Amino acid sequence: MECIANVGTPKSTVFMPKAVAVIGPIVLPHGISLLLIKYWIGILRFSARFWIIEQVSAFEAYAWLLLIFITNNTNVSKNKSCCAGIDIEDAKNVALNNDFKHLVLDYQDKFFDGVINNFVDSYANGETPLPCVKCNQTVKFSDLLNEAKKMGADALATGHYAIRKGSLNNASLHKAKDFSKDQSFFLFSTLQEQLNYVRFPLGDFKKSEIRELAKEYKLSISDKPDSQDICFVTSDSYRDLVKNLNPSVNKKGIIYDNNKNILGTHEGISNYTIGQRKGIGISGSKEALYVIDINKNQNSITLGTKEKLRRNVINFKNINWLGGNILPKRLDCSAKIRSTQVDLPGILDIDSDLGTFTFETELDKTSPGQACVFYKNDQLLGGGWITA
Repeated sequence: MECIANVGTPKSTVFMPKAVAVIGPIVLPHGISLLLIKYWIGILRFSARFWIIEQVSAFEAYAWLLLIFITNNTNVSKNKSCCAGIDIEDAKNVALNNDFKHLVLDYQDKFFDGVINNFVDSYANGETPLPCVKCNQTVKFSDLLNEAKKMGADALATGHYAIRKGSLNNASLHKAKDFSKDQSFFLFSTLQEQLNYVRFPLGDFKKSEIRELAKEYKLSISDKPDSQDICFVTSDSYRDLVKNLNPSVNKKGIIYDNNKNILGTHEGISNYTIGQRKGIGISGSKEALYVIDINKNQNSITLGTKEKLRRNVINFKNINWLGGNILPKRLDCSAKIRSTQVDLPGILDIDSDLGTFTFETELDKTSPGQACVFYKNDQLLGGGWITA
């Protein structure tokens, strides 16, 4: 049975954990009232809520802060500043005021190895990374989850907007109630055994409802802004970070058109992504030009018109399947290749660790390094890393 109970659920139907390890929310089964905690953890921001129950001696709850990225950049805009000391103090004060344990885990090296290095390497290889997925895949649901198990916790609750359904052994992943905040896309790489262990208490609420609850319980941090863009990129462009960590990546190369005519030169393939239109440095064309190909081996980029970006077949690898025991050869379902787009219908075809998705209609293609995530109604079936 679930570790999370909705208000009004009979006590007899609730599994009572002896300990709940928490990142983001604190989940206490069978609640009387709802309380939101919003705090900033190094570079991470989570909206979180926890249940307060009548007999708090029935369980033990911990709130963990992940210290994983610190910046001394004083020019960071407020909506990106996730690393300030005051944010950690905010979390500490909320924990003290509400009488639960507050721990700080220093995962800076783990985050750098698992997320930032991958981010830089992806751009150097002509790809466009998904750092939020990598963070979930490594730091949160690997290192942190293992830490939770070591302490004897029965569950790890996070502040992701997604819904987990099912038992303790065959959980399924679904879209959040608030589609505008749904984060299931970024959780596609979660392994089945990890999904069995984690909980997503925010998934049944809209973000606006969570903020109202924060105000109701008079939390001083309830109006802090949401995080924006890539939270560890503290300047105006990711290119600054890539250049600082790997200066050799910016090698001049040729810019071609779709017919292999030379249009000019570029300052390094890491400065470009598939579909990019602005900042290319090429003018004079009658039609708008977009980056339609990045070739690492030739250190070149190719430009073309909008129609050259359109396609309906997406290829991917390293598939993670959460839709049951049987991987389908062909399945009618839906998919999306961007977190913000609506999933569109088509045919999923899987062969071992490789797959293709054929959409019923064409859409703008995206870069290798991004993800194709498939759904059946509101259930996330799985996903893979786009190759072409």
